[in-house]
Amino acid sequence: MKTRDEFVAEREPRWARLEALLARPDSARDGEALRQVAALFRALCADVMQVRSLGYGHDLRWRLDALAARANTFLYRTPRREGAERLREMLAEFPREVRRRRVFIAVASLLFWLPFGVGLAGALWVPEFSERVLPAATLEQMSEAYSKGFAAGRASGQDAAMAGFYVQNNIGIAFRCFATGALFGAGSVFFLVYNGLTIGTVVGYLFSTGHGRNILTFVSGHTPFELGAIVISGAAGLMIGYCLLDTGGLTRVAALRRTGRSALTLVVGAAVMLLVAALVEGFWSPSSAPDEVKWAVAAFNTALVAGYLAWAGRRARAEAA
Repeated sequence: MKTRDEFVAEREPRWARLEALLARPDSARDGEALRQVAALFRALCADVMQVRSLGYGHDLRWRLDALAARANTFLYRTPRREGAERLREMLAEFPREVRRRRVFIAVASLLFWLPFGVGLAGALWVPEFSERVLPAATLEQMSEAYSKGFAAGRASGQDAAMAGFYVQNNIGIAFRCFATGALFGAGSVFFLVYNGLTIGTVVGYLFSTGHGRNILTFVSGHTPFELGAIVISGAAGLMIGYCLLDTGGLTRVAALRRTGRSALTLVVGAAVMLLVAALVEGFWSPSSAPDEVKWAVAAFNTALVAGYLAWAGRRARAEAA
């Protein structure tokens, strides 16, 4: 049987590690720290039983009991506090993940915005280009929809219905950009290019018919949320495709598990952005507010999205470091 000193010397580093994790302010929001606390807590419970059965002294027993109580409270705190912490962590983790996956974000941005530029330029300078990309009936419908602008607002009762439509449509586009990444990334590439080309073509066509101001005023408020989310969803799909091509020596299932949490963080964050975009597009974009006010709101939304993705979560990460 080990002496008390031998027992303590062998397990002291483990107890110290647990105490350090419990003292860290960010441990409750760090998945890896939570897993370590849970494992160390289980080992501590076994140590407590040994201390009691082998009679290593009340002082050691009280010390370990107190540590076990702290760990138990940490792991099984009230759901309300846990929910608030998880929401706070999600709001910080999403922009951190966007920055961490900046290479995929950059590739997805190029796959979307380069075709957008091609569609815009082609529709402006080549008369027959638009009809090669989209049906003539669709182009005529778009021209009619944006011919008068929205100075009179939208008919009463339509805003909520249109917001619901936009939620379904936007999330459908983003889901295709993400989910088809399972085809070794080819699906994500296709949908990013396709959506960039068609959206650019529509904008260019409306400019060529004299309705450019109307379309830009309408889309300016929700574009930072909507197009940003589509690019992020496409980047998540590219991540899935890349991990299937370069498994890093793992099986494809293991590679998907390794990449899946990061991709899911991006997709959930993009879904929230699309929800915001749908609300803005349904209720604000078609309103009768002056164009200048809509442009000011658009500038604010653009700065808000850019600032959030560029800076949110940095303070929490710095404090953890």
